[in-house]
Amino acid sequence: MKPEYIGQLRVAVQAFLFSKDNEYFNKINEGKTLYGTQLAPRLVYFPSENLRLEAGIFLYKDYGTPRLRQVRPLFTVKYQNGPHSLLFGNIEGNLHHGYIEPLFDFERVMLNRLEEGMQYRLQTRRLQLDAWVDWQRQQYRFSNFQEEVAGGLTTEFTAYQDSAGWRLGIVPMQFLGIHRGGQLDTINTPLQTLFNFAGGLRMRRKLDSYFTRALYFDGYVTHYTDYSFEEVLPYGSGTGLYLNAAVDTRLGNVMVSYWSGNSFVAPQGGKLYQSISSTVNNPNYTERHRQLLILRFLNDFHLPGKMILSTRFEPFYDLQNKQVEFSFGTYLNFNAEFLLTTLRRAD
Repeated sequence: MKPEYIGQLRVAVQAFLFSKDNEYFNKINEGKTLYGTQLAPRLVYFPSENLRLEAGIFLYKDYGTPRLRQVRPLFTVKYQNGPHSLLFGNIEGNLHHGYIEPLFDFERVMLNRLEEGMQYRLQTRRLQLDAWVDWQRQQYRFSNFQEEVAGGLTTEFTAYQDSAGWRLGIVPMQFLGIHRGGQLDTINTPLQTLFNFAGGLRMRRKLDSYFTRALYFDGYVTHYTDYSFEEVLPYGSGTGLYLNAAVDTRLGNVMVSYWSGNSFVAPQGGKLYQSISSTVNNPNYTERHRQLLILRFLNDFHLPGKMILSTRFEPFYDLQNKQVEFSFGTYLNFNAEFLLTTLRRAD
């Protein structure tokens, strides 16, 4: 935060319009269309150089229905001191965490945008760290549902970087846990405590070329463990291998991904990577071994007025079931702040 912001009252506006079509016909993750708009206007006040206070409202509407899907208040207190940030309230979640898709579903940015709780972030030239808690469902006395809480940690250390464009991120570590339980409800549902872990290696090579800007590679091994007292899911533990190779060009980013999962489950992960079904017609279907080869075409277009149009075309081949399916998404982002006035403190 900037010293000149002290005493300023600003308005921040974030708008997100999305369209994602999943042309899937498998028994793990069925096809669907996500099509809607999210708007988050907020008042922002800076009482000191290190403190940022936000209050606003979140509006979410799916197209094809006259009603709003969500209307929720927004409150955030952010304290920042050099590379350290501490947030209370609505935290910087979803894509900001930096998880790989098998652990954290990209579609949560549309379906579960808000995360509420606490967050600590550290960002230096070599180290990035994000530790967070998202309190997803509060339980009260005599509730007929369980409380739900998720939390995690992501870190990446840049071990090597030179003037030739090489960058090596060693042991990027990702942890995510989710707990469902509580002692105030009236239902006889066993508690669940599930953990996911990923660790690996990330490399990047910048190129001094007119057409090709950079090359990327990252590889992760993943693990899933059910630490519940009573196992409810078909698998108590599992593993996975996630590999990505990409090239960044003037026309966009092209990535090839490979996923091999064995009894892998991630409650907040991408549904395609799971060994258990999330479908309506085949809810009890399981697939112990999952193998996917995914081709991704990604592009960002910077439009006037601080707007960014992003496109994603992602065909994939299911090596186990010998079938080709695809998804296509278009996303429009607007994120800006405007000064309203400067409030003067009373002497």
